[in-house]
Amino acid sequence: MRLFLLPISTRRTLIYCERIAQDPNAPRTIADRATSKVNETWISWERKEKGWQKTLTNWGNKVLRQIPFEEWGLKTIPSLTDKRKEMWLSGKSKMEVLYPGLYLESSKVPTILKALATERQALHRRKLYWSLIGLPITAPFALVPVIPNIPFFYLAFRAYSHWKALAGSKHLQFLIENKALRHSPSPALDQAYTAGLMYRTREISRNSPAPTREEAQRVAKLVQEQTNGGSEDVMLLQGWNGKLLAERFKLPEMEVEIERAVEQVEKSIKAKEELMEEKREIERAAEKAKREAKGTIKAK
Repeated sequence: MRLFLLPISTRRTLIYCERIAQDPNAPRTIADRATSKVNETWISWERKEKGWQKTLTNWGNKVLRQIPFEEWGLKTIPSLTDKRKEMWLSGKSKMEVLYPGLYLESSKVPTILKALATERQALHRRKLYWSLIGLPITAPFALVPVIPNIPFFYLAFRAYSHWKALAGSKHLQFLIENKALRHSPSPALDQAYTAGLMYRTREISRNSPAPTREEAQRVAKLVQEQTNGGSEDVMLLQGWNGKLLAERFKLPEMEVEIERAVEQVEKSIKAKEELMEEKREIERAAEKAKREAKGTIKAK
């Protein structure tokens, strides 16, 4: 089991935990069976050409894209079981944390990990409670014929999602507090990030030679200069680069996590830029009005 710290931009970072291969002969839990059934049903509804199932999945996918990528990332970290706790406390094993050392300073890694582990715990705990409170309130909608009880299932999903994120954050916090993490800057991640910044498309990146260490260092330095001393947030990953990263580490589930995170961070940066531009326009207008007022006073 490994953790990946993947900076989406110079200020926002995705955490992703490599999933442990499940023993096909091991008994499946009730949660596993329920999740599998829901996924199968959702996929079958997505494939329909029209109807309320298709409309529902289209709406649902839009809602899912709005869930913060930090929550999705924490959900990839498994719950802290007694067996795992014993393993970490024994000191015989540590969880490796891979990150692109050229694009994420090693000195910042502990701070980022601690923030990811602790900052959202109160939020997930509060929203978990509210989702659970809402379940019995929405239960009577099951009496509506034909259409499933969408409000109930949505709140059930959000409760499960917040519980998973909270459990993942607590596991991460335990690893930090018990010094059970091994930080490992990854040259492979440096190379993948550099390729995503050097080339414009996935196809060009696939067909081009891998960036050298010198090229990676030069690109990383250019990115740092673009931040204007850390005051600007600069994108480090492209959406199309998620697939290449996932392929490189043979983790297909990583692709959708990266794509979702990139989409959200890009929107956030764009919104901030538009807000700053609006603020500058207001300031310019105020300055112009001030000058005109002074000119009018002098004329009198």
